[in-house]
Amino acid sequence: MFSIFKNKNSDKTKKKQSYESIKSEIEKSADYKQAFYQNPFTGVKFSLHFITTLIDGKILQEDVLPSLLSKDFHDFDDLKTLVPIVDIQVSKDESQIEQKLFNGYTMLTMDASNRKFAFIATKNEMGRKVSQPEVEFSVVGPKEAFVESMSDNLNLLRKRIPIKELTVEEFNIGSITHTRVALLYLDGLTDEANVNTMRQRLQNVNFDQVMDSSFIEQLIADNSLSPFPQLLDSERPDRVASVLVEGKVAVLVDGSPHALIGPTTLVEFFNAYEDYFLNFLVASFFRLVRVFAVAFSILITPIYVAALTYHYELIPKDLMATLVTSRQEIPLPPILEALFLELTIELLREAGARLPTKVGQTIGIVGGIVIGTASVEAGLTSNVLLILVALAALASFTTPVYRMGNTIRILRFPFLLFAQLWGLLGIVFCFCFLMGHLLYLTSLGRPFLSPLYPPRLRDLKDALIRFPFNKQADRPQYLRTNKKDRFKFQEGKKKLDIDE
Repeated sequence: MFSIFKNKNSDKTKKKQSYESIKSEIEKSADYKQAFYQNPFTGVKFSLHFITTLIDGKILQEDVLPSLLSKDFHDFDDLKTLVPIVDIQVSKDESQIEQKLFNGYTMLTMDASNRKFAFIATKNEMGRKVSQPEVEFSVVGPKEAFVESMSDNLNLLRKRIPIKELTVEEFNIGSITHTRVALLYLDGLTDEANVNTMRQRLQNVNFDQVMDSSFIEQLIADNSLSPFPQLLDSERPDRVASVLVEGKVAVLVDGSPHALIGPTTLVEFFNAYEDYFLNFLVASFFRLVRVFAVAFSILITPIYVAALTYHYELIPKDLMATLVTSRQEIPLPPILEALFLELTIELLREAGARLPTKVGQTIGIVGGIVIGTASVEAGLTSNVLLILVALAALASFTTPVYRMGNTIRILRFPFLLFAQLWGLLGIVFCFCFLMGHLLYLTSLGRPFLSPLYPPRLRDLKDALIRFPFNKQADRPQYLRTNKKDRFKFQEGKKKLDIDE
């Protein structure tokens, strides 16, 4: 935004012209202010420069100015002893002026020392307080969620992992936004290959703006053309703390209430963190229900189209009578009938998501009932397919991770087209293409289908089903952590009571 003009004159002239050119650009903004003062005891003149919309005026009026005007102030060296603020930086680098002013710092200059600048932290921290999770809500367990402030998010994580091994590396990404991005891992436990891969990808990001963690996820993904998310995003600090202890890495973005976790696997997108707060039998049952629901959501409509188009002989006679009765007045072929209902469901979802909350809920319920009933009575769709599409839409909502839920919504349509072209054989072909893509996919260079492929029996203890905690003595093998054991297996066994 600001330019510094170079000159071949003396160093003093160069510094002055550079400062003046920066100042002339900043003065174009209405919220830029400068104030001139003189210390009554020493006679030292100084000026303060700041952006009024970014600083906390209370800090300036109660901490900075009284300290500089009521005490003996001679030079920049006195600032750290006079002003009760920890973050005070003195520099000769004029290139920092723009960055500091627009990050909430107040710049102090002195007439006697134009070559130096003091930057005093007076940033006005604005943002919402820690609230309950909205996307990953759980009935049991902690009720804290990340917020837009990265400092608050780091506080939530350090509160749960109060050890020195928790390392935070910070980057500034975005040629215009200069967004703060933090890389977190446990030093001595996390595999260095995973840390180096994430660090290198963050450093290599070349983009002008980073507004949310989803920008980072798309920029550093192994395969940006895949519809599958290759990093797991979470708004729960307890979940992020748990995977850090497992040996994964996490990324926090200032301004985003979601953290990115990697490397991740496909099965993790169908595991809710609430599963760890429930009995392992109940949690395993819920996980299997989610997997079945996802398969049902993707395949039920294509199977309906394939069966009615090519495979009448596979339908039982009693069910065939019901299907014939429901379709005897339908003028559309099964594929058009299915596409009509699927697109209607997607329209209702988008309308409900974009409208205000109360109106969106009304549109989803009333719109579904009215359109569904009207389409059946008008003879455009059969009541059997309406029930199947409604169940498929309901089953897709069981996916705990929102991004994976969107992917499931998209996958239905290729399966529908293949079912129309070649029937059940087309569904098998489409499934083979999908599996080939998943086998090729990686997350930070690690297999996306792990532990299913390559098969790792030990990691299956916390995949589609969850074993009891005392049976999970090892960390996941695909993470290649430096410390393989969570605890000694003998110590995890149940000990006899005193009276036994």
